[in-house]
Amino acid sequence: MSLKPKKCKDCKETFQPFKTMQPRCIECAIEKGKASNAAQAKRKKKDDEKQFNAETRRRKAALKSKGSYKKEAQAAFNAFIRERDLAEPCISCGKFTHDRYGGGYDAGHYKSRGSAPELAFEELNCHKQCKKCNNQLSGNIVNYRLRLLVKIGEDKLNWLEGPHELTRYSIDDYQAIKKKYRAKLRELQKCTTQYT
Repeated sequence: MSLKPKKCKDCKETFQPFKTMQPRCIECAIEKGKASNAAQAKRKKKDDEKQFNAETRRRKAALKSKGSYKKEAQAAFNAFIRERDLAEPCISCGKFTHDRYGGGYDAGHYKSRGSAPELAFEELNCHKQCKKCNNQLSGNIVNYRLRLLVKIGEDKLNWLEGPHELTRYSIDDYQAIKKKYRAKLRELQKCTTQYT
């Protein structure tokens, strides 16, 4: 017994079905199958790439030294400091640019990271500083202290200059610091763009 001709769901042409529940003609069914296979292959390729990238990140992380994590954390912290103090002049000389010394600004530490590693990520200890003062004048520390006293007050400066317990950072600590200061930087940048 042959089935009644039907209208194809896709091309709307009349065709002779082989099965009672056949919604489309052979040509359209083949095209639909090809499209479905292509989409499935594309999804599989995307999933494979995702998995490969995740594995690559995991392997790179396993090879990274503690120093690399420290460097990334410091870079995130310094970027936040430069953005936080964007509208302020150099903490040491009070000027806004020193183009002939490389331009731009550093995040200059009042107590250096070498002499006080426990204050490397302390916001009170780090401020926008021109490259000349930071690099060529070794921080221009006398003027730094004078302007810092005005900026943060005597109590906070005394605390900063006082003794501090040595902090031993782990890789997890460095990752948390990096995450924290990237988030703070994004928040600052978001606020800056809202008011411009």
